[in-house]
Amino acid sequence: MTYSVLGCDAADGAVGVAVQSKFPGVGSLVPHGEADVGVVATQAFGNPRHGSAGLALLRSGATPGQALEVLLNDDEHRTKRQFALLDPTGTGAAYTGDDLHTWAGWSGSATGRACVALGNGLAGAGVVEAMVTTFEDTGGPLAERLVAALDAGERAGGDIRGQQSAALLVLRRDGGYGGLDDRHVVISVYDHPRPIEELSRCYALHRLAWFPSDPADLVPIGPELARELKRLMVARGFFDGAVDGSWDPAVQRRLDLFLGSENYDNRIDNGGLFDLEVLADLHLRYGSTAGSGG
Repeated sequence: MTYSVLGCDAADGAVGVAVQSKFPGVGSLVPHGEADVGVVATQAFGNPRHGSAGLALLRSGATPGQALEVLLNDDEHRTKRQFALLDPTGTGAAYTGDDLHTWAGWSGSATGRACVALGNGLAGAGVVEAMVTTFEDTGGPLAERLVAALDAGERAGGDIRGQQSAALLVLRRDGGYGGLDDRHVVISVYDHPRPIEELSRCYALHRLAWFPSDPADLVPIGPELARELKRLMVARGFFDGAVDGSWDPAVQRRLDLFLGSENYDNRIDNGGLFDLEVLADLHLRYGSTAGSGG
């Protein structure tokens, strides 16, 4: 039916949720979050209001455990619910209603270092255990750790009914587009035969379009790279000059227009340097022009 993982990254303050379900549009129901406050996952016969109410309780200073108790006390259908909360310190709490244990499949949760995994209608407890272990053992950005954990849950058996939708939500203070809001990653796969694979594909696109360049990937535009970039721009109709190793401000302006048209908005202004990750993506889209005319 549904399984999810909540996690946080103490290094940059990010909090997030990843979820997969044999139900369409799970991203509209399960994940809730607020930067510097925490995240909530509401599933099974979920009450989406537990998301906003849970965040309000965390914002007011309640611990995840205290918030969970308040939400349960106010819910006459608590036996049909499953939800979890996690704050930015990595403290979490989870609840699985008694009725879920009468459903087909296994229902329950597991807590790890800075993470909580939970699910219902699963192949077994190994699903949530695999998610926790993978989250703990995986390095890198929080979004990538959450997706890796979700994939591990699927490989451990996942939802006994299969797959249909998935979502990824990561919040970080000023971590959104251009550093202008907190929505670092917001991706929802509504209906897909392999939703976790599609989630990963969309996240790769998101990284290139939304995130600034990694300084380690920036290189000077020397003669060889200048020729390669000019070939790409000629092929896409953004340059009609000589395809040689020279580079000047006029060519740079053409490159900026080209990169903007390809949605690399946040990777354009790099002080005369070029992003090798962008170059690799351009080659993936259009093929390498090495050895072409000019």
